[in-house]
Amino acid sequence: MKLSEIKEILTTLDNVEFKLENGTTVPEHFHVTEIGQINKKFIDCGGVIREERIINFQLWNANDFDHRLKPSKLLNIIKLSEDKLGIEEGEVEVEYQEGTIGKYDLDFDGSQFILKNKFTACLAEDSCGIPHEKQKIKLSTLGSGCCTPNSGCC
Repeated sequence: MKLSEIKEILTTLDNVEFKLENGTTVPEHFHVTEIGQINKKFIDCGGVIREERIINFQLWNANDFDHRLKPSKLLNIIKLSEDKLGIEEGEVEVEYQEGTIGKYDLDFDGSQFILKNKFTACLAEDSCGIPHEKQKIKLSTLGSGCCTPNSGCC
């Protein structure tokens, strides 16, 4: 989800709520402790140099159970990050700690922001030797007479 989409959604909400894909809700007393831009320059296993830029939100739970982040407050934090850090439009990634810090993509279901699981992948499958998965077929679908005695196939 892009930063502009989040800002647009926030103008329509009374409360800011997050939940994980598995249905677990982020406690309503969460804080957004950081908004930043992360620039990553790396090389993939095929030798291609790549660059990635994401906008990062960090969610944190504290012991202040009465805390509630309102949409207008989050919009103000986003505006401050744009003004002071020069953050531009980009995809948003959310950091949230359960057992360890996880990184999530973001979606919206009409009332809550959804923390979507991220997955690793090879970016250079053609050059790093990952075998393509063989298509599985049932021998029974090959038809009769294919490899029977006297069929001439062996």
